[in-house]
Amino acid sequence: MAVETLSPDWEFDRVDDGSQKIHAEVQLKNYGKFLEEYTSQLRRIEDALDDSIGDVWDFNLDPIALKLLPYEQSSLLELIKTENKTMYEHLGELLTVLLTLDEIIDNHIMLKDHWTMYKRLLKSVHHNPSKFGIQEEKLKPFEKFLLKLEGQLLDGMIFQACIEQQFDSLNGGVSVSKNSTFAEEFAHSIRSIFANVEARLGEPSEIDQRDKYVGVCGLFVLHFQIFRTVDKKFYKSLLDICKKVPAITLTANIIWFPDNFLIQKIPAAAKLLDKKSLQAIKIHRETFLQQKAQSLTKDVQSYYVFVSSWMMKMESILSKEQRMDKFAEDLTSRCNVFIQGFLYAYSISTIIKTTMNLYMSMQKPMTKTSVKALCRLVELLKKRVISDKKYSEQRLDVLSALVLAENTLNGPSTKQRRLIVSLALSVGTQMKTFKDEELFPLQVVMKKLDLISELRERVQTQCDCCFLYWHRAVFPIYLDDVYENAVDAARLHYMFSALRDCVPAMMHARHLESYEILLDCYDKEIMEILNEHLLDKLCKEIEKDLRLSVHTHLKLDDRNPFKVGMKDLALFFSLNPIRFFNRFIDIRAYVTHYLDKTFYNLTTVALHDWATYSEMRNLATQRYGLVMTEAHLPSQTLEQGLDVLEIMRNIHIFVSRYLYNLNNQIFIERTSNNKHLNTINIRHIANSIRTHGTGIMNTTVNFTYQFLKKKFYIFSQFMYDEHIKSRLIKDIRFFREIKDQNDHKYPFERAEKFNRGIRKLGITPEGQSYLDQFRQLISQIGNAMGYVRMIRSGGLHCSSNAIRFVPDLEDIVNFEELVKEEGLAEETLKAARHLDSVLSDHTRNSAEGTEYFKMLVDVFAPEFRRPKNIHLRNFYIIVPPLTLNFVEHSISCKEKLNKKNKIGAAFTDDGFAMGVAYILKLLDQYQEFDSLHWFQSVREKYLKEMRAVAKQQNVQSTSQDEKLLQTMNLTQKRLDVYLQEFELLYFSLSSARIFFRADKTAAEENQEKKEKEEETKTSNGDLSDSTVSADPVVK
Repeated sequence: MAVETLSPDWEFDRVDDGSQKIHAEVQLKNYGKFLEEYTSQLRRIEDALDDSIGDVWDFNLDPIALKLLPYEQSSLLELIKTENKTMYEHLGELLTVLLTLDEIIDNHIMLKDHWTMYKRLLKSVHHNPSKFGIQEEKLKPFEKFLLKLEGQLLDGMIFQACIEQQFDSLNGGVSVSKNSTFAEEFAHSIRSIFANVEARLGEPSEIDQRDKYVGVCGLFVLHFQIFRTVDKKFYKSLLDICKKVPAITLTANIIWFPDNFLIQKIPAAAKLLDKKSLQAIKIHRETFLQQKAQSLTKDVQSYYVFVSSWMMKMESILSKEQRMDKFAEDLTSRCNVFIQGFLYAYSISTIIKTTMNLYMSMQKPMTKTSVKALCRLVELLKKRVISDKKYSEQRLDVLSALVLAENTLNGPSTKQRRLIVSLALSVGTQMKTFKDEELFPLQVVMKKLDLISELRERVQTQCDCCFLYWHRAVFPIYLDDVYENAVDAARLHYMFSALRDCVPAMMHARHLESYEILLDCYDKEIMEILNEHLLDKLCKEIEKDLRLSVHTHLKLDDRNPFKVGMKDLALFFSLNPIRFFNRFIDIRAYVTHYLDKTFYNLTTVALHDWATYSEMRNLATQRYGLVMTEAHLPSQTLEQGLDVLEIMRNIHIFVSRYLYNLNNQIFIERTSNNKHLNTINIRHIANSIRTHGTGIMNTTVNFTYQFLKKKFYIFSQFMYDEHIKSRLIKDIRFFREIKDQNDHKYPFERAEKFNRGIRKLGITPEGQSYLDQFRQLISQIGNAMGYVRMIRSGGLHCSSNAIRFVPDLEDIVNFEELVKEEGLAEETLKAARHLDSVLSDHTRNSAEGTEYFKMLVDVFAPEFRRPKNIHLRNFYIIVPPLTLNFVEHSISCKEKLNKKNKIGAAFTDDGFAMGVAYILKLLDQYQEFDSLHWFQSVREKYLKEMRAVAKQQNVQSTSQDEKLLQTMNLTQKRLDVYLQEFELLYFSLSSARIFFRADKTAAEENQEKKEKEEETKTSNGDLSDSTVSADPVVK
């Protein structure tokens, strides 16, 4: 399961992209090393087994290897040549190892699949060895070697192959299978070991009886294999244990069913038994699982009390002052407490492993309650071992004294010495040297000695939670439970301690190039689960709580803790950092960083909310004790106005809803639902630039360029329209014909006629003609240019405000040079370089700014002046009718200012003048337009009409017709207004032309540009000459 998710290197069933060749070589090496090691180890086990059984009557131990003193060696050989149970127990342990290996391989489906793929790969190598660079004659021996390895290791026959060996000597030596005395002793020893195991199995005092039971089953099968006799009663007794212990965990996630093993290995005996009794064992297994699931919560509570009580006893005993007269009693009581703690650890470990592995093996779903209960037991297990380590390290001298003083037998309690004592006792028991009441206390002392001597190793073994690697699916459910029940958040430390136990086993992984890959995957997986199921949920919940607390005045939801409940999440922040791999998981720091980042990002998006987020920071400190970082963002001014960023993103809406005033450099909202209109001036833009930085200026101009591209496309379409183009060409021809007669002035009547003609082409539902829409298009283009001008002015304003702190702009100190002279650190040098860069930028910006208008002219002018856009050259002749249309519209807007309904009212719209000036510059038609003398023609026309009206008024004043006089006064006033509007437009257009250097044509500008380039080249040449001539002087 683990390999499948963590190692892409083993996925041979993917489409072959040529990588299988590489896999072949890598896997060949890996398999070779792995299999050779295990084969050699198994060979040693088999040899040991063969020796122990074949030479049972000539069994010997090397006294020198046992490090015995001379007087201890006297009768060792005589001692061992008799019946001894200890030897059979060790033989059982050896068989358990083989059994475990079989079960591991049998349960490892992926290993089998990959072995099959590996063999399939070898077949493809066999068909074309040269392709893989392998000699054909070496393939057959290699295939034989693989078959041998498969038979020895991968067929699940390690145990079977071992017990099916030929134990009888072929050369007429000892016959093991026909030795009735040996058979009887063997059977007696098995029954004797089983009697001891059976009494303790499933009891609170159980220590290692389950492992011994596996050994007994192995010995029983070995006995059957050698002597071919079955004790039916004993066989049934072995199976009856399954009612007490339905399954045994051999290692990690490998679970072993004794009934399946005995039925499979001794089928003859299984046939003698009733089928119902065999079926009852399987039913009992399922019943056991159901009952365990129901009683888990109760077991957790009981063990919680037991472990807490044990920890209190431990504290009490170790803190009590020792008295020399009661030294033996103190040691005994401490010994008993240690052993009791170990028994609790064993019981808890057994419950967890058996339950989890049974669920997995039987493929039954685990309830959330069971998962939570099992995780609680894991915590208790780690709590016990952590406590035990603490006490052990504190009182190691006491423990050593216990081992050395109370229970040693004339020397240190080494493993070899205890083995010899055990062998000696088995002899003593056989000869009835001791009475039962005398022997029992001695056996108790010996058991205690075994436990205490290996206490640390045993505790570590029982509290090892590496099996959790195969049950990682429970971790998310556990974290959800921790989050929901925040009161006991400290238990996270115990669970991570249990997860760390998986690491040592993973370091022996062979299926990858390096075990580091597996560790990295495991680390990443656990951290992802932790983030998803605890840390991220915690961050969002804290943020939500802070938001709702700050906005309580809005009454967003019911926050009554008596109704909706309340979780005290602050307990998570009192946790010490959790160690996992090479990092410390600091929940407090993680949440603080998340809130800091979120508040900072959201404040940059909506700067007007800075006060709210500041309040939330303070609340986080008060309520949760989180030390937040100040954002240090520039707060907005009261006259921030519409933000540059907003205008930039919606420039198409802005240019249509706002009107530009050229002289005051101000934009005014066209209409509003409020009682006031929004305005945007240079100060607003400068404040926005200060907030976002000067980089926003170039981005804004780029957005404007994109907008102008779209508008010029519509402009070109209008100019290309046949109705428009034909009229314009006719007007140009007409002007050329009459210009000499009309004093080179474009007739006002002709412009009025053009206006009327366009109106006849059709109008929109809003009553607008095509020329009205064209005027609006040009006004929007002009507004965009006005916005660019305001951006430049705002940038200059912002830069000048920033640079005012520099004492002398003409003589700015180079800080980088000063730092180098002082020989300061590299970081200081970087800071000085950055400061110099900022100062130079501000100085340049405040002095000149960027010529954005020139850029926008240079980028469009070549395209406008290309021959394919010849239809645009007619633009200058449409300007007179456009100005007439604009003046009528402007007067209409201004008149609405005095009316109650002010929809459409306006007092300025200089965007039109800017647009006309910009387009004339792009087309290089200032001279063509000036040749029309349009504004002179308009002035003459209105002055002539005004004189006529004045003359008529003088004539009519004698007749004293009041109505006629009123009409004439209104006419005079209307003419004044029209003339004034035309004059204003003329002045605005003249001002706008200055921005685009109207005094020079495109040819003159090009000539000036060439002259400048030549001057630059000349000056560079002079500079190089002077450098060359200076060289000899320097020398």
